[in-house]
Amino acid sequence: MPSDQPRYNLRSSRFPSIPKNLLQISGRTQSSKSGPSNPETALRTPSHLPVVTSDTIKVTLPVPPSINHQYATVNGRRLLSSTGRTYKTYVGQYVWLALAQSPVKSSLHNRLRSEPLALSIRFFFASALRRDLDGGLKIAQDAVCEGLGLNDNRIIETHLYKHVDKADPRIEVSLSFISPPCHSG
Repeated sequence: MPSDQPRYNLRSSRFPSIPKNLLQISGRTQSSKSGPSNPETALRTPSHLPVVTSDTIKVTLPVPPSINHQYATVNGRRLLSSTGRTYKTYVGQYVWLALAQSPVKSSLHNRLRSEPLALSIRFFFASALRRDLDGGLKIAQDAVCEGLGLNDNRIIETHLYKHVDKADPRIEVSLSFISPPCHSG
């Protein structure tokens, strides 16, 4: 069935247009408008800079949309909503840009594609009771892995943490290498 929404390959340089100020890694964007309908507020660049080393990539990202906003039902099928697609595209570009600006990008990217990975996500919500901890896991994991050109099956360990920060809701994502588990036979 044809779709009126174009598909984008996150590994190529062809992305939907997102304001350039959202892709600046140097700091937070400012907007005179506020509220969830303003994409500059919803997907602002975090004030925390990414950290890319030979063993880890750490980025601070906006809180993912809730499960109710991640998916839409179209002709009886559950599909990623435009909000979900926008979030995944933004995160993919942000992570790719963080890696691309790193001096260890080649060696890190090669290791990411061949070694087992651990994913750690710290969710900082505006309120402790409004969101489930696991509701943002799948979309954040998919977006980070797609941005790095990885299959998320490389992740063999996941850690989730829930915190409250009313002033700065965000997620702090860390993707690192781990030794494969030992199996005795």
